[in-house]
Amino acid sequence: KRQLKKIVCLALITSMILGQKTLKTTKNVTAKEKKDIKIAIDAGHQARGNFAMEPVGPGSSTRKAKVAGGATGVASHVPEYKLTLAVSKKLQKELKARGYKVYMIRTKNNVNISNKKRAQLANKSGADIYIRIHADNSRAVTGASGLYPSKANRYVSKLSAKSKKLSSCLLKSYCKKTKIRNRGLVARDDLTGTNWSKIPVSLIEMGFLSNPSEDRKMQKSNFQIKMAKGIADGIDAYFK
Repeated sequence: KRQLKKIVCLALITSMILGQKTLKTTKNVTAKEKKDIKIAIDAGHQARGNFAMEPVGPGSSTRKAKVAGGATGVASHVPEYKLTLAVSKKLQKELKARGYKVYMIRTKNNVNISNKKRAQLANKSGADIYIRIHADNSRAVTGASGLYPSKANRYVSKLSAKSKKLSSCLLKSYCKKTKIRNRGLVARDDLTGTNWSKIPVSLIEMGFLSNPSEDRKMQKSNFQIKMAKGIADGIDAYFK
């Protein structure tokens, strides 16, 4: 009986040790640490638009302007390219504080980087996801939206599901933090900066520069910090 008890005890101890090792190994394999995750951030537009043409996607005969001019705040008169960079820099700071690696497509306004090139830079950076920061322009409208490639996209259909999930996480968290109206997700297959991406990609329209109230709100530094935190919360949610 004593010998049998010893055998049973040894078996139980061995099983517990092996179980702990298995759990530890599984955790290490499946849970990617934040320090190993890189986020590519593109502050939309630049000081001067570039209206030379480029393919809307790999192998496409359809061509669009390399960089559109962007919107301008109806009340603040601040151009979109300045707003997107201000928020992107705050997002960079917030993500680094949370332990992520960050790659910035641009860090100043006086650049000339086409939408195709921006996506290619994100691809080459080794980033896990690509976030495009923009603001919207339409009379008497408010709210934020998330743009992603559809399943029918002829260039990046394989990125559709993950890009939609990323857009959903970003938009939900952003609107929760900022209280800006959630206008929902929009499938777009005509965006050059999206169609050249090789990693999950989302374009977030943070609000409407054409709406005086929303424009003024987005120009405030404290509110921009809130905007950045909302986007960062969405990134956390995506990688959970």
